[in-house]
Amino acid sequence: MNRKKAIAIDENTPLLILAGPMFLELFLNTMLNNVDTLMLSHYDEYAVGAVGNANTIMFMMNILFNVIATATSVVVAQYLGAKRFDKMNMIYTLAVSVNLVIGLALSALFCLANPFIMNFLHVSPQMRPYSMIYIYIVGGGGFLNAVFNVMLQIMRCNGYTKIGMWVTFAINIINIGGNWIFLYGPLGHLNMGVAGVAISTVAARTIAVAVLIAFFYMTGTGRFSLRLLNPFPGKLLGKMIKIGLPSGGENLTYNLYQTTLLSFVNAMGNDSVNARSYCNSLIAFAMIFSNAAAMSTQIITGHLVGAGKPDAAYKRVFKTLRTSMPITIALAAANALLCRYTLRFFTENANIIALGQAIMIADIFVETGRCLNMTFVNSLKAAGAYVFPLIMGILCNWGLGLTTGYTLGVVLGMGVAGIYAGTATDECIRGLIVMYYWYKKKWLGKSVVEQKG
Repeated sequence: MNRKKAIAIDENTPLLILAGPMFLELFLNTMLNNVDTLMLSHYDEYAVGAVGNANTIMFMMNILFNVIATATSVVVAQYLGAKRFDKMNMIYTLAVSVNLVIGLALSALFCLANPFIMNFLHVSPQMRPYSMIYIYIVGGGGFLNAVFNVMLQIMRCNGYTKIGMWVTFAINIINIGGNWIFLYGPLGHLNMGVAGVAISTVAARTIAVAVLIAFFYMTGTGRFSLRLLNPFPGKLLGKMIKIGLPSGGENLTYNLYQTTLLSFVNAMGNDSVNARSYCNSLIAFAMIFSNAAAMSTQIITGHLVGAGKPDAAYKRVFKTLRTSMPITIALAAANALLCRYTLRFFTENANIIALGQAIMIADIFVETGRCLNMTFVNSLKAAGAYVFPLIMGILCNWGLGLTTGYTLGVVLGMGVAGIYAGTATDECIRGLIVMYYWYKKKWLGKSVVEQKG
């Protein structure tokens, strides 16, 4: 295995060596989503809210794909940390093959369930056609994301963090070019609108998957072969599912909770739906650094736990929090201060801008709690403690976030800002609980790799 160009990952690995490329990758990905929103907002304002609704469903599909992808990141990091290189090609083949099959099945399922999804979300008649065509095209190509997610985790855990950044940059260029062609360029006369944007997204993902697989072979990271699955490694797959299901379940329950909140927002009118979509585009920037830091720490934690160094892993997570928390709060506060100007990139509707300002103030508290959750939950998963985050997610999402959001937003009439205040309650309290769990070292002894000696 040629690993000369990969980053060596241990307790001395600087956070920014891993987090820097991931930050740029997430930034470019956020720019991609914002470009979609910006270009669509000048095409048809209803299309923006419609795609926002559709993306909520696409995110749910992505969560299901991440069951195996998350397990892959934990297993690969721990096995590499333990220097069990003899198992790696089999793990790679198993992860990609299983997620491809899952991807194909879910792509078909979400397309078939499209009309029922629209009814559940109470999507308005003006937005429904746009949302449905987007799900048919992007959801139908969802299996591409299934393979992409696994490949990206494999490369990151092997120390190749920059590849995600470059691939995302390429996706941006392809997607922007495709959007322009369908909305304003040579194919604009076809009036494909949202369908054209969806086609651009699928084309970009197809190229991204091809590039990652090529890079996997060019760097000598490993190889895929179905022969490595004979005899079938059912025990390893069971172990990966045992890791991935609680992790995926945690993300799924969060997305179902957010989808339920979205149904409340849809009932508040199109201005509230669009304010949510525009604000989420800006909020994504406030999440970038803490997300990149948490993902990087997850990889480092997995390597350290696999290498039998739990004390180093324990200290490393708190060190990350001391860096990520102040930066996250500063970014969220800047969003709240500047949103009256930045929202004008998307709309001149005074009511939407007023709603957006209230959302952004609530989001300062959302991001504070989310930084805690991403940092500690990611590290707990890397250490093999994947059940506790699921339990806390179910209890806090539905017991705190939903009830508080409904009470403030609907019953007390605070509107969409009240929904975000409910989310802030969930994130902050859950974040403190998972931090305490890490602090008390309840995750010790849950490693996937058996320690020798």
